[in-house]
Amino acid sequence: MTFPEWTKPGLYGALGGAIAVSIIGFAWGGWTTSSNAQTMAQDLAAEEVTLAMVPVCLNMSAADPERTEKLATLQDLSSFGRRNAMMETGWATRPGTDTPDRDLAAACLAGLELDGS
Repeated sequence: MTFPEWTKPGLYGALGGAIAVSIIGFAWGGWTTSSNAQTMAQDLAAEEVTLAMVPVCLNMSAADPERTEKLATLQDLSSFGRRNAMMETGWATRPGTDTPDRDLAAACLAGLELDGS
């Protein structure tokens, strides 16, 4: 059986086009793999949970009888040490957990609007 003369270049062109479309789609077209999409969704969910917990952190700070002293300590520290100090206050601990959350501590510091933060 003989094939027409254009078959070989046509198949090479189709293969090259498929490869080019795939490269362009993944690089610039916004295509993503399912594992990458799942990772992005989990990151977004964690960020949203942290943002939802900021009012709880701020309420815990408002109800703390030692608020003034703790805020003064936070105010005196550089921005590098503030997050660790915020974690030590206990305000950045999510309800139902025993350990403070670093992301919540940073978000709560932003919510407190300390000078120079």
